[in-house]
Amino acid sequence: MRKKKSRILIVDDHPIVREGLQTLIDQEDDLQVCATASDSQETLKEIEASKPDVAIVDFSLKDEDGISVIRNIRAKGLQLPVLVLSIHDEAVYAERVLRAGANGYLMKDEPTEKVLSALRQVIRGEVSVSDRIAGRLLQKMAGQQKVVSGHPVELLSDRELQVFRWIARGFGTRQIAEKLGLSIKTVETYRENIKRKLDLQSGSELVRHAILWSQKEKSG
Repeated sequence: MRKKKSRILIVDDHPIVREGLQTLIDQEDDLQVCATASDSQETLKEIEASKPDVAIVDFSLKDEDGISVIRNIRAKGLQLPVLVLSIHDEAVYAERVLRAGANGYLMKDEPTEKVLSALRQVIRGEVSVSDRIAGRLLQKMAGQQKVVSGHPVELLSDRELQVFRWIARGFGTRQIAEKLGLSIKTVETYRENIKRKLDLQSGSELVRHAILWSQKEKSG
């Protein structure tokens, strides 16, 4: 009797990435892609229509990030396991996506075998993170001081980091407020908090720092 395949939903706003992941997954005897999506709205629609067993979510989408997608899934009361794939430093993002309700975080430069292994782990109900992140989490559980990787950005809250990323993309306060559904005053408060935490003295210094940080992230 043929074993039932686990059904995978791929959430990524780049068609070529979706196609590449689908080709990789569909070659496996126990896995198959049942649907794809590019944002939260499509994701919720496909979860309802396709009934996947797990979702692979890219962290960086066009107008939102993986944390927003995960929170929207969980806000609907859906317990669908989620594995986040990202080009971004796990030291800054892995714990954030786990707090939001993800079941794993994997860097995109990992070998394809690692992606498949992480998928199967998440399907089994396990948490899939690197040894580095697992060690950090254990240290925190043991009551040790917060472990910082050397990235001051780690000091930012999830919302502050969202604002910081939009600043890096060239968006002003009003535009960010519209994107995140916040008041202009609230975004201004986040900007001030970011400056204080990163020891920046002016708005122009904040913009410059955000752009340089974003460029460094993309270059690895």
